[in-house]
Amino acid sequence: MSKNYLSLAIALSFITYGVSASTYAPDGRTNAMGNAGVATADYLAAALYNPALVAVFDKSDDVGVLLPAFGINVKDDDNSIDTIDDLQDAIDSFESANSASKLNDIDRLLTELDGKKPINVNGGVAFAVAIPSNTVSLSLYGLGYVESFAKFNVSSNADIEKRYEQSDVTLTSFGYAETGLAIAKRVKLGEQDFSFGITPKYQLLKTHFEIMTVEDFDFEYNDENETSESALNVDLGSLWMKDNYRIGLSLQNIIKQEVTSKNGYTYELNPQATVAFAYAAEYFTFAVDIDLTDQERFVGVEDNTQFIRAGVEFNAWHWAQLRFGYEHDSEDTLDDSVTAGIGISPFGTLNIDVAASYANAEQAGVAASLSFTF
Repeated sequence: MSKNYLSLAIALSFITYGVSASTYAPDGRTNAMGNAGVATADYLAAALYNPALVAVFDKSDDVGVLLPAFGINVKDDDNSIDTIDDLQDAIDSFESANSASKLNDIDRLLTELDGKKPINVNGGVAFAVAIPSNTVSLSLYGLGYVESFAKFNVSSNADIEKRYEQSDVTLTSFGYAETGLAIAKRVKLGEQDFSFGITPKYQLLKTHFEIMTVEDFDFEYNDENETSESALNVDLGSLWMKDNYRIGLSLQNIIKQEVTSKNGYTYELNPQATVAFAYAAEYFTFAVDIDLTDQERFVGVEDNTQFIRAGVEFNAWHWAQLRFGYEHDSEDTLDDSVTAGIGISPFGTLNIDVAASYANAEQAGVAASLSFTF
């Protein structure tokens, strides 16, 4: 594993515990179903998708613990990490041996790096403790998310040594952490069920930027050049159910928030509305989520997203599950992805869910979660 891939993995494994954005939810079950969870997420992961689902549970459920859930996605359209690795190797070789051939390699790799698209990485972690009840269902949860993009600035200096010394990489990151209490109530009207939920929550938003030479660039972070904002926010959710059919509506982050980094990038956490349609039977589930609003993300950067998601789950007598899904970004920021995953749930108490997403060799992700229900 290259040092940049290694530092990327290490950085995300630590930084996501302290920071978090958008509607990304690291949940192995729903991630495997194309991230379609507004009408079908289980009551433990409900606060991440639709608080109304906290009140949708089995009669045998008394309390549940989700700890941990995590995921990471990487988008590297132009294989920039590989180019950076080769460039750093060439620089190390030149500085140790002062080889003219390595200097030519440096020049070639700098030219190759010039104009490449930024690397975009995001990841998150979550936990939840849920107490379902026929009176009022509650879920205390925490979510952490970080998103970074690395932009390359290659010097045009004709002197190759000065060219690589003057070339740099700008690493800009946004993250947020939130914790909240999802409150849900299920009511029955005739043959139809309704559930309504609300989540008051506290959010901490952070930005970070760092300018590094191409020689020193990696995905490790420090606390310098950070800005932070704290805020209170609210999620709302509703669900209609009749027989095995469901329609859900989720409104997340209804109070718009934004934070600006010290290098001038503003990240917007704007309200997100999603409608969902599902068929949820005992051994088969099908779901479709449609974003009604787009996510602005970094202002001035063409990185808006707006998804249509679909997924299926086949349940083998509640002991094992097989899942597939598909995601389409109508803003074309991210390529279409296929998802898949499995679940293992022996005795209905321990639940292990893993998922993977794949768009192409340059865009992929993984997620996993562990939960206990009693």
